[in-house]
Amino acid sequence: MFMTWDRRRVRTRIAVAGLTLGALIAAAPAASASASGGRAAASASGPVAGTANGPVRGLADGAVNEFLGIPYAAPPVGALRWQAPQPAASWSGVRDATRFAPHCPQPGGPFGQASTSEDCLFLNVFTPGHQQAGSHFPVMVWIHGGALVSGESDDYDPAPLVADGVTVVTINYRLGALGFLAHPALADANGQSGDYGLMDQQAALRWVQRNIASFGGNPHNVTVFGESAGGLSTLSQVASPQASGLFERAIVESGSYNLTQATLASAESAGEAFAVKAGCASQTAACLRSLPVSAILANQDAAGYTPNINSEVLPETLGAAFATGNFNRVPIINGTNRDEWRLFVALSELAGNPVTAANYQSMISSTLGVPAAVAAVIAARYPLTAFPSPSIALGAVGTDAIFACPALAIDQSVARFVPTFAYEFNDENAPELFLPPVSFPYGAAHASEIQYVMDLPTAAFPKTLSTPQQQLAAAMKGYWTNFAQRGFPASPGTPFWPLFSNLTQKMQSLAPPAPQTETGFATTHNCAFWTALEAG
Repeated sequence: MFMTWDRRRVRTRIAVAGLTLGALIAAAPAASASASGGRAAASASGPVAGTANGPVRGLADGAVNEFLGIPYAAPPVGALRWQAPQPAASWSGVRDATRFAPHCPQPGGPFGQASTSEDCLFLNVFTPGHQQAGSHFPVMVWIHGGALVSGESDDYDPAPLVADGVTVVTINYRLGALGFLAHPALADANGQSGDYGLMDQQAALRWVQRNIASFGGNPHNVTVFGESAGGLSTLSQVASPQASGLFERAIVESGSYNLTQATLASAESAGEAFAVKAGCASQTAACLRSLPVSAILANQDAAGYTPNINSEVLPETLGAAFATGNFNRVPIINGTNRDEWRLFVALSELAGNPVTAANYQSMISSTLGVPAAVAAVIAARYPLTAFPSPSIALGAVGTDAIFACPALAIDQSVARFVPTFAYEFNDENAPELFLPPVSFPYGAAHASEIQYVMDLPTAAFPKTLSTPQQQLAAAMKGYWTNFAQRGFPASPGTPFWPLFSNLTQKMQSLAPPAPQTETGFATTHNCAFWTALEAG
């Protein structure tokens, strides 16, 4: 059964907590927004690849050829704001592709750098250097996280994956109100609105189909993958009829937190409330499209955004699609982290609202959007005496209710239809790269697994992996790229990873130095309790 807690409250905690900490994180040693700025200057001798819009010249960075800032759609500005993405214009000559292009509008915070540029629909291609003519590497398309309100493609360096023989594409897509506002005045000819960010992702996937062969990639072997909101986006593409045929496999990292999407009517009602706040009481498309970006960012929903039901993009909720088999039937890796919610507990503490014994139950209530009586039942199941601190206790509550048990529900549903490989990231000493130290250990917190498969050059608190952690990282990269190559994560060089089935519920525990199989996930995370609580 899919959890039906007050998802508005949940995504408020996910989206807003990070966005309110800009001042606290401002002094952090963050890297440049354009990680390629110091890599290499534009060079007439850089690698050139053709696209349907014209050739691009990238740069050779060691064993990786990089083509950065390629437009995959027209700038969604003016009359194209809140429209489905349109084709990019062609160019004459060879376009420079040695630096990242602007990313989509967002406020600044620990998980994204501020931007007001609506001309942001760009992607980047990273492909093995020294490739032979006619190479056809498996393709992996990365969708970044950030609660659908923040983040950018240039925070991720996929060179470690490329070294394993794959081509990786990272993308920007519209965020916040610009990407996910639904409003009757914005409806298309079929009466549908919202989900523009998902449409952008699909446009990028169509660009891959048309162009990636010129970069040595195989358009018939594409894996879409993402973390957090990128994982939710990946699930959305698995469920979307419009994404049919655009990819062959999917990897979902911590994307299970919202499986019940808002109806179109509900989303459009919220859009009308936004219009009033932003100064468009007339509720007209002309007014909305004339708003300054700053006004949109200042007035967009503080609770963040998630996809809405839209008969063209998402005809039904993710939970319903997976339960009935009404989704794109591709092999899936789906996983979650052992201590997901500790990141959000830390954000709350850093913002001046720590968890204490006195406020524990009220924090449960606000985290899950449940009444005090239900919070008391949850607190009895997760008593403070069973945990080192109230913060760790709340971390367990949020992890189990919001991430772990919904992830298990996804596994149980999709495994009836497609090959499914489930994991739990279990490195309790994973470095925390985004936030400063707090009063409790982060453990295997939300987003802490990303550094094991890709480099994070803009992370505010960079650290290095220990030798056992490097061994785990090598295994995880092998799993990800093996899966991209042939739809099965394990190989002779990595520990065996069994298929998930409802009978055995075998998952791969990703812990240093070497992953092992586990079968106690449902018990560890009290999933029977959460199912019974919802049913009651």
